[in-house]
Amino acid sequence: MNPQCSRCNKVVYPTEKVNCLDKYWHKGCFSCEVCKMTLNMKNYKGFDKKPYCSQHYPKTSFTSVADTPENLRLMQQSKVQSQVLYKEEFEKNKGKGFSVVADTPEMQRIKKTQDQISNIKYHEEFEKSRMGGEAQPSDNNAGKAYQPSSPQSYNYEPQPPRSAAAPPASGGGKRYRAVYDYVAADEDEVSFADGDVILDVQQIDEGWMFGRVERTGQQGMLPANYVEAM
Repeated sequence: MNPQCSRCNKVVYPTEKVNCLDKYWHKGCFSCEVCKMTLNMKNYKGFDKKPYCSQHYPKTSFTSVADTPENLRLMQQSKVQSQVLYKEEFEKNKGKGFSVVADTPEMQRIKKTQDQISNIKYHEEFEKSRMGGEAQPSDNNAGKAYQPSSPQSYNYEPQPPRSAAAPPASGGGKRYRAVYDYVAADEDEVSFADGDVILDVQQIDEGWMFGRVERTGQQGMLPANYVEAM
C-alpha cells in the first residue's frame, strides 16, 4: 500500500515519492516550512523532522556539528537514494541507441558537404554528355530523308569553354534573395552573403540553380535551399 504525503495527506506513488526525515513526500510537497520553496535532497535542512531552506533554517543556540549521527545518517540516505535514482534512469534509457546521433550540427554539415560533392559530380557528367550529344538537326533538313548521324547534318557551332557544371547564361531569369551565407566549394560555384540578390536564376535540378550575384557581378552554381524567390 502506498503511503500518504506528510504535507498534503494524499497518496504518494513510487515515481514521485521522496523519503526523507522519516516521512514520505511528493516531490512538489517537499518544500520549506516557511517560504514554501521546493527543496531536494541536496539543499534541504531538517529540523524537528521538518524541511527548511538554508535561509529559514531555525537558528539554534549551540554550534552545529557537521558529523553528528543525524547528519551522517542523512548523508548516507542521500547517497543511497541518488544511486537508486541513477540506476532507475540507466535501466530506463538503456538500449535506446544514444550512440547514434543523426541530427547534430556536425553530422548535418558532413551530410550537406557530401550532397554538394555528389551534385557537382552529377552535373559534371551531365554537362559532358550534353555537350557531346545534344546537337539536333536543323529545320532546313526536317523534310529530307533520314541519314546516319554525321557532322554535316547538324548545325552545331562550338561554344566558348565554361565551367563543367554551369548552364549557358541567359537573360530574363528569376530574382532570388539569399537567406544564408554560402562560400563556393568549387570553381563553378558562386559565393554570396545573407541578403544578396541573385539575378537571372535558372533551375538546374531540385537542389541546384545557376545565377549571378548582383552585389559582386559573379555568376555560377548555387544551392537552391540557400535562397528564396522574391
